[in-house]
Amino acid sequence: MEAGEEIRSFKVRAGRLGPASQDALERLWPVFGVAPPYSGLLRDRPLVLEVGSGMGEATAAMAQADPSTDLLAVEVHPAGVAALLRRIEEHGLRNVRVAQDDAITVLTALPDQSLAEVRLYFPDPWPKAKHAKRRFLRPSFAEVLRSKLGPGARLHLATDCLAYVEHALQVLQGWDARVVERPAHRPLTRFEQQGLDAGRPITDVYAIPARG
Repeated sequence: MEAGEEIRSFKVRAGRLGPASQDALERLWPVFGVAPPYSGLLRDRPLVLEVGSGMGEATAAMAQADPSTDLLAVEVHPAGVAALLRRIEEHGLRNVRVAQDDAITVLTALPDQSLAEVRLYFPDPWPKAKHAKRRFLRPSFAEVLRSKLGPGARLHLATDCLAYVEHALQVLQGWDARVVERPAHRPLTRFEQQGLDAGRPITDVYAIPARG
């Protein structure tokens, strides 16, 4: 890694897109995609940021269940972006926008105290000690999160990696951070099912930043 290069919490997966995915990107990105500086996202309603929306199953389900909340889904992998765009069209969703970018870049561009919630569902755990610095939730980013969450807003983490839970609670010292029962509104994700199939326990954490 070059000096001064940003440490990424993700590694973009290579691969060719099929015709359906390519069609979705060409037709639907101009309608539902957003690009820097991410202006025009704020309306007089709650805004939720989802970090790493994957193939968009949970994103679409949550948006459909709560049409009064706007959802900004951030995903770096083109196949995931295309899949979510197709789901938005299929379900006629009008409260979802998609950003294909580093979530930290998106988060930093948003106005302070503009978010009602940040959802971090099954992030890459980077389990090896030498890779822990790549985890999305790290001290410098926690401070960015703190500034973007509005009064009473929270971070919702879900993971099947107990080491990530311990790491998160350490990073979020000074927040009101606690393990909670799995909330009914969070749909079962593909990554969650993989964890369950492998016998790994699922942990949900709510964290609200303390206000000085």
